[in-house]
Amino acid sequence: MVKTKAKKDIDSYAIKGTSNVVCPGDCVLMRPSDSEKAPYVAKVEKIEADHRNNVKVRVRWYYRPEESIGGRRQFHGPKELFISDHYDVQSAHTIEGKCVVHSFKNYTKLENVELEDYFCRFEYKAATGGFSPDRVAVFCKCEMPYNPDDLIVQCERCKDWFHPYCVDMSIEQAKKLDHFLCLDCSSDDDVKRSSNGCSLSMTFEPKVEAKRRKSNAMEDLSTRACVALFCFALAFFFRELTLMEAMLRPRMLGELLEGWRT
Repeated sequence: MVKTKAKKDIDSYAIKGTSNVVCPGDCVLMRPSDSEKAPYVAKVEKIEADHRNNVKVRVRWYYRPEESIGGRRQFHGPKELFISDHYDVQSAHTIEGKCVVHSFKNYTKLENVELEDYFCRFEYKAATGGFSPDRVAVFCKCEMPYNPDDLIVQCERCKDWFHPYCVDMSIEQAKKLDHFLCLDCSSDDDVKRSSNGCSLSMTFEPKVEAKRRKSNAMEDLSTRACVALFCFALAFFFRELTLMEAMLRPRMLGELLEGWRT
């Protein structure tokens, strides 16, 4: 039976061609087989060397959103990664450099995001495509999770956060803002100003004018109705008068004839 040489754990590995030294717990960029792809990101779990001093690293892979089963979503930041349950052993020679994968909270506090800065807020289960946690807080009218690489503005009243493009505002306009009220809060302000006596003429004058027009129209209709009724009564009176004349004329004619005979 052939005996295998034992491997030994080592504390660090110097990346060739650089001054960087990798230790267990560090995050590294690893060269992909396709040179056109972005480097893979991994967390070094252990470094070991064999008797020929061939160094291997045991790594835990980070996945980019587009590498996951669900794909990249709108709220995923360009520097976002998912820590996975996918472990592997790779040659240390494939390590290109070091990087820093921040927690979501720490990443949002960075004043300047450098090329080697990434962040992680989800654990990804590579076999099933599931995430942990599977729930996350949502913001804005669009009800999407927060993307720390996108500019958002906070309403001074309700303290909610909004994407500029969701409130009909450009990024340039948002950067120049000193104060911001969302639509709901600004509408509340308009209602309060109206109830305190402001803009009453603007609010109620159109209604008054509408009532006036309606009253004038009713008066015109009443006048027309009276005139029509008067004309009808007058016509009826003359009609009755004409009938009476027709009835009286034969009687008057007979009386005249009788008088002439006598």
